[in-house]
Amino acid sequence: MSTFINPNFVLQSKVAQEIYHKYASNKPIIDYHCHLDAKVIADNYNYDNLGDMWLGGDHYKWRAMRINGIDEKYCTGNVSDKEKFMKWAETVPYTAANPLYHWTHLELARYFDIYELLSPANADKIYNSTKEMLSTPEFSAQSLIKKMNVEMIGTTDDPADSLEHHIRLKEQGFETKVLPSFRADKVFNIDNAIVFTAYLEKLGESANINISSFDTLVEALNKRHQFFHDLGCRISDSGPDRFFFAAYNMDEVKSIFDKAIDGKTITTEEKEKYMTAVMAALSHMNHKRGWTQQFHVGAIRNNNTRMFNHLGADTGFDSIGDSQPSLKASQFLNYLDSTDQLAKTILYNLNPADNEMFLTMCGNFADGTTAGKVSYGAAWWFLDQKTGMERHLEDLSALSLLSRFIGMVTDSRSFLSYPRHEYFRRIACNYIGDQVEKGLIPNDENILQLLVEGLSYNNAKAFLGF
Repeated sequence: MSTFINPNFVLQSKVAQEIYHKYASNKPIIDYHCHLDAKVIADNYNYDNLGDMWLGGDHYKWRAMRINGIDEKYCTGNVSDKEKFMKWAETVPYTAANPLYHWTHLELARYFDIYELLSPANADKIYNSTKEMLSTPEFSAQSLIKKMNVEMIGTTDDPADSLEHHIRLKEQGFETKVLPSFRADKVFNIDNAIVFTAYLEKLGESANINISSFDTLVEALNKRHQFFHDLGCRISDSGPDRFFFAAYNMDEVKSIFDKAIDGKTITTEEKEKYMTAVMAALSHMNHKRGWTQQFHVGAIRNNNTRMFNHLGADTGFDSIGDSQPSLKASQFLNYLDSTDQLAKTILYNLNPADNEMFLTMCGNFADGTTAGKVSYGAAWWFLDQKTGMERHLEDLSALSLLSRFIGMVTDSRSFLSYPRHEYFRRIACNYIGDQVEKGLIPNDENILQLLVEGLSYNNAKAFLGF
């Protein structure tokens, strides 16, 4: 048996080992931002095999396979799940030192009690043994969630979504809270008239409102926001490439909206004003209902036009964007704060060059009442790996309060991703242990317990109020 995934994996000091096992390892998981499908949970679905479960929609793995020279048909094509799995197994040895190598073997160990290193030599055996396990009730979607001690899941949902599967889960009494999150990004597509008007029709139907003006758009969004609230939603999300801000008046915004639905060209300045107005309207709703709002910024999406036309969005052709214009973020947050309508906020950025800017921006809007009123979110997407997390923890320590950090999210579509919380906790404990060894954090039980339990579980639970 390989000892790669062992009790002290990643933990390089005695202090790190002690604080991880004592304060982090058994804490429940609050996964307040992910992309799991509520229907799969409500159906208590059993995946047929590990090929489907691992490679169906996982653009992290697809990118690695493409880089390794694997034909696209084994990523997103019509070949069998087993053929895809075998090509992933062929790639895994080449991912050594990449977080995918760590995640893969943590998932094999934690879900299937398999501690072998996956390779072409044992891939067939592992595929067959896991296929047999996945057919049992112990490996249904709900059972996997319970196995990982998940207390809360925040899915990502469009305002027009019926939330029927969240309703089913409430009726079933599933003990893990599965709550929707409000993500209204599709109302930002004002410069694509066909897509924009089609979405407005869908949104209007869900709200039973004919969206023919900016006012009726806001009315429909507010009605759906209340619907989400009534079903337990307490968090929103937004994924613009950057923050937007331009001074506007409502007559201007109404005119810009009218131009858009008439199919007329929207200027760059007009788009900036519209985006500012919509983001502000949504943020005011979040404040009114006491929600937390999340902003994920800094990605350049769909870089490969040929593959986007073939496969669509979220298929692994995105990258880190250039440095964010800090003035726009400052102006937008200040605009909300100027009328005391800034909700609790979590900021995520994708470019590590912006860590310090975002961290210092968060501190500008502390209100002396709510701990971490504007919080710096987890290392996100391309940064949720060991080096990225360590830099993230260092920057939090230097420019904010590490002891108030609200911790990890999976941001994943996979039901096998929950060991990423363990991975983060190990990395965080290793970082803290290293600081203790260097004499930079005291080896004091009360301080270490506060730190580790906080960033593992307590801070997210307190901040989000679920």
